[in-house]
Amino acid sequence: MNNKIQSQHLSLPAYIYLRQSTLRQLLHHQESTQRQYALQDKARELGWSAHLIRVLDGDLGQSGSSAAAATREDFKTLVADVSMGKVGAIFALEASRLSRSSADWHRLLELAAIGGTLIIDEDGCYDPSDFNDQLLLGLKGTMSQAELHFMRARLQGGRLNKARRGELRTSLAAGFVYDESGRIVLDPDQQVRHIVHQLFDSFRQTGSAYAVAHDFADKGLLFPKRIHGGPWGGKLQWERLSTSRARSVLKNPVYAGVYAFGQRRYTRRPDADGKLRRHSRILPAESWTVKIDDHHPAYIGWPMFLENQAMLRKNQPAGGQTPVPGPAREGRGLLQGLMLCGHCGRRVGVRYEGDGGKNCRYMCNRLHSEGLARRACMSLSADPLDQAVSLRGLEVMQPMQIDIALKAMEQLHRQQEAVNRQWQLRVERAEYEAALAQRRYEKVDPANRLVAATLENHWNEALAELDRLRKEYEHRQQAGAMSAQEQEAVRRLAHDLPALWNAPTTQARDRKRILRLLIKDITVERLDNPRRAMLHVRWQGGACEDIVVPLKHPFGNGLRYPAELVQRVRQMADSMYDGQIAAELNRRGMRSATGRPFNSEMIRSVRHSRSVPRPQFRRSDELTVREMRDRFGVGLFVVYYWIKQGIVSARRESAGSAWLISLNPEKEAALKRWVEQSPQLNGQKASTAQKPS
Repeated sequence: MNNKIQSQHLSLPAYIYLRQSTLRQLLHHQESTQRQYALQDKARELGWSAHLIRVLDGDLGQSGSSAAAATREDFKTLVADVSMGKVGAIFALEASRLSRSSADWHRLLELAAIGGTLIIDEDGCYDPSDFNDQLLLGLKGTMSQAELHFMRARLQGGRLNKARRGELRTSLAAGFVYDESGRIVLDPDQQVRHIVHQLFDSFRQTGSAYAVAHDFADKGLLFPKRIHGGPWGGKLQWERLSTSRARSVLKNPVYAGVYAFGQRRYTRRPDADGKLRRHSRILPAESWTVKIDDHHPAYIGWPMFLENQAMLRKNQPAGGQTPVPGPAREGRGLLQGLMLCGHCGRRVGVRYEGDGGKNCRYMCNRLHSEGLARRACMSLSADPLDQAVSLRGLEVMQPMQIDIALKAMEQLHRQQEAVNRQWQLRVERAEYEAALAQRRYEKVDPANRLVAATLENHWNEALAELDRLRKEYEHRQQAGAMSAQEQEAVRRLAHDLPALWNAPTTQARDRKRILRLLIKDITVERLDNPRRAMLHVRWQGGACEDIVVPLKHPFGNGLRYPAELVQRVRQMADSMYDGQIAAELNRRGMRSATGRPFNSEMIRSVRHSRSVPRPQFRRSDELTVREMRDRFGVGLFVVYYWIKQGIVSARRESAGSAWLISLNPEKEAALKRWVEQSPQLNGQKASTAQKPS
C-alpha cells in the first residue's frame, strides 16, 4: 500500500470520476470507457471497501474544456463533497482529465488540499497538501492546457492553410457540386440550376425573402436540397421553400463565385443563469478570414450580391428610430416607409382603422409614447397624400411611358416562360423516375414475387405521381393563359400608364415599389390656417420639390357644425363673447345637430375647429392678470387679492371672461412701494409696510 494512503483516507469514500468529451468518443472509443470503469478494481486493491467506492459517470459525453463545466452535475457533486471533506480519494485515468479548465483544476486542488483528499491516476498517488505533489499536479494541469492549445492550433492551422488555397471542402449549397478533381462546379442537373436562377429573379422582382417564399408557393415551385453524408448522401430532395431558406441562399457568397472562410466570429458570454453560451456574429466581407473572388462558376455577380445584401438590410425592422424605408408591404398606404416627421425627424408609421382596415392614416406618435410631448406629432388621412404623390409620380414617368409598357410586357412574358420551364423540368424528372421504376420491375425474376410486388408498387406510385404533375401543370397553364382579347386589353392598358396605375389588378405593393424607384424620402409637415400638409419630396436623383396637399376637416365636424352655423359664429365673434353668441343663436331659435340649445362650450368648439379668433375688447391701457404678475414680480394670488379687495380697478365682459386691470401712474407707484416694503412679498424684515392708498 502506498504510504500516502492513511486510515482516514480509507474510511472515506473513493470517487471514480469518468469523463469523455463527446458522444462520438463515447460511441467509438469504448476501450477508454472500460479502462475508467476498471479503476474500481484499483481502488479495492489500494484498500477501499466496495461499499465506499462511488462511480460518477453522469458527465460522459460532456466537454470540460471551458468554464461551461457548470453544466456537469457530477463534477459539481465532486467539488461540493471535496470541499466538505467527505472524499478520501479521487480516481481518474489522468489527473488532468478531471477538468480541462485551469480555473476549475486549481480550485479543485485547493479544496482537496484543505479537505485532505488524495488524487490517484495511473502514474501515481498525489497529496495536494504536499508541496511537491501540488507542484507536480499544477504542472500536469498546465501541460493539459498547453496540449489543448497545440492540438487546436494544429487542426485550425491546417484547415486555415487549406482554406487560403480555396481547397477546404465543406458542405456545398444547392446548385453546386464537386467534380472528380475536387473543384466546385455548377450542378449538372438542369432543373436545379434553373430553380436557383428563378429564386434570384424572384428576389429582384419582389424585393424581400418573405415575398420570394410566397411567390414560389403561389406558383407551386419547390427548391432542391442535397443530402450530405449518411447512406443517402448525394441524393437530391425537393421541398417547399421557406423564408429562412430563401434568406440563407441570398446571403451565401458562394452563388457570386466567391470562396469565403471565416464569415462569422464566435464568442462566449454568460447568460442570466451564469452558463456560458456560444454566440456568433456575421462579419462584413472585408473582415472575412479568406475571400477568393472568381473561385468557381457563379449564378450572380458580386455587385448584384452586394445589392441583395443592401436590400435585405433595408428589410429589417428599424423600429421607427432611423429613416430606413423597409420592405414594400401589402397595405394600402403607398407612402409607407418613405415619410419622415417634420417635427421630430422620426419615421412616420401607418395605422389601419375601420372595417377590415379600410381606412389608412399616417401617424407619428413617437414623442408622445416616450412621454416627451402631450400629443402626437401628426395624424393624417392617407388618401389625399397618396393621391397627390401618385399624380406627381405619373407626371414624372409620362415621358418614359412607352419604355415602361414594353419592359412590363417583356417581364410578364419572361416570368411565364420561367415558370413553365420549371414545371416542364419537373414533369421530365417524374417521367425519368417512372421509367426507372419500370426498368427495375422488368429486370426482376417474375418467380420472385416478394421483390416483384414491391417494385410493382414503386412503379405504380411513380406513374401516379407523374399523372398528378401533368394534371397540375395543365391546370396552371389554363389558369395563367390569357385569351387574345385579354392580351390586347393588357397591351392597351400598358400604354395608358394612369389607367394601369389605377387598375384593380395592380397591387398596392407594386405601386409602392414603383414610387420607391422614384422617391428617396418625403418629409411631411402639418400646417393650420388653412389646414394643409406640406410634403418635401426628395427624388432619387437628388432633386427636391414641395407639394401642398389641402386637408379636409374631420367628417364629424361637418355634421356638428354646418357651414351656415360657422358663418354666423364668424360674423358675431368680432363683437361678442362665446356665451353671448350662444344666447343670440338660441334667441333666433337655432339648435345644435343633436337638437340641444347652444352654450359657450359649443361655440368655443366651433371656433377651435374652424380657426375663428376670439373677440378682443381690451383697451390699450389695460393689463391682464399675468401681465400684472410679471410687472410687479408677485404671484397670481396677490393680483387676485388686489382685485377682490378693490385695491386695483378691474373689469371683465362676462362671468367666464378674463380680468382686465386699469392702472394710472400714481396707482402703479403705490403698488411698487407696497411690494418693496412688504416682508411677505420680498422676504425682507420691514415694519413700515403700509397698505397703498
